[in-house]
Amino acid sequence: MKKKTADQTEIYRTQIKSIGKSAKDFLQEKMLVLFGDEAPAGLKDYCFAIKVTPIQGEIQVGQHVAIDKDRFKITAVGNLVQKNLVDLGHITMRFDGSTTADLAGTLYLEAKPIPNLSVGSIIKIER
Repeated sequence: MKKKTADQTEIYRTQIKSIGKSAKDFLQEKMLVLFGDEAPAGLKDYCFAIKVTPIQGEIQVGQHVAIDKDRFKITAVGNLVQKNLVDLGHITMRFDGSTTADLAGTLYLEAKPIPNLSVGSIIKIER
């Protein structure tokens, strides 16, 4: 279901369900690791667990990721981001402004401070 605001269309929305005990450690490295309910036991401690939801459209450079009230421009999209997000709820968001997708499962975002995430935080992709 696409939701429209004045100047963007939401193509994806999910919510953080739980936070692994070591998940916030990656934030210092400008990375946020998301995984749905099927995260392997060895990875759960390092992930922000999300509800797996469908994507209404294609994730592309120039779109934005919104985390609660903060927005980040997408600078590069790994070739497995779309599939992994739909199938597993699993991607890494890297907040370093890279314009080349070096890792297939990584969504690259502009280099801005990552907001404080908590259970219930909303993550959206908007075009």
